[in-house]
Amino acid sequence: MSVMTLETRERVFAGILFVSLSYFLFTVHDAVIKLLVVAIPVWQVLFFRSVTILVGCLVFGGKPIFAEAARSPIVRPMFLRSFLIMTAWLCYYTAARDLQLAELTTIYYAAPIIVTVLSIFLLNEKVPLIRWGAVAVGFLGVFIACDPANLGFSLPVLLVLAAASLWGLSIVLMRKIATQEKSIVQMVLSNGFFLVTTGLPLFYLWTTPSLREVGLLVGAGALAGFAQFTLFEGMKRAPASVIAPFEYTALVWSFLLGYLIWGDVPRSGVFVGACLIIGAGLVIVASEHFRRRA
Repeated sequence: MSVMTLETRERVFAGILFVSLSYFLFTVHDAVIKLLVVAIPVWQVLFFRSVTILVGCLVFGGKPIFAEAARSPIVRPMFLRSFLIMTAWLCYYTAARDLQLAELTTIYYAAPIIVTVLSIFLLNEKVPLIRWGAVAVGFLGVFIACDPANLGFSLPVLLVLAAASLWGLSIVLMRKIATQEKSIVQMVLSNGFFLVTTGLPLFYLWTTPSLREVGLLVGAGALAGFAQFTLFEGMKRAPASVIAPFEYTALVWSFLLGYLIWGDVPRSGVFVGACLIIGAGLVIVASEHFRRRA
């Protein structure tokens, strides 16, 4: 019994590690995207990213992996999840025209709370009170770090809330299907969907990239591929409500990369918020450790 408990605890901690690494990679990926979208349309960037990931899947899985993906029993739920993410992106980027980055980030980071709530109803997970507290503290940290202005009940606000809800639902759906199929198969299905949906607009939006931009496009695809793989692996090992607060770590990485790449100097409130975010993650790790021991 004690051996099984130890194995389960190590599995959960491995899931947390995978997910934390995933959000770091996604943040670096976002920084590369920020460099690219100055000259390259977003649709084209996402198209090249999907191509790079699918090439990587071909290298590591061979041609049979595509046939295996086509026969997979999770084709429909994976396409549903991909549709949810695509819709979330459209809502988010539409709202970005009218809201400041701080406002967008604050509202969007309601997603981990939504994941925790949905995990109760859709995954039948039991969420201890201490995890609820950690999620709330993490969101408070995001709020303090961003220092948003008072927002009205406007359409852009509703769009960001919709994006956060759709992303939260996609995370819960991923958790529900992650254990049913290999990670590389899920990557083939997800990026196959994105390849088609982002490829169609390129007939009207194509921009010929420079050699430097081609390198950044391939780099973004490689980063996204590793990030997706580690996210899928993390979802297999830990409950969605446990790993949800670790999405907040992406904010810490974004401030750090912003300073290193663009020279952005965070305000004092950012450091206070970062401490709360990191503290929330440590509380989750500690609570999981003591709960498994009990």
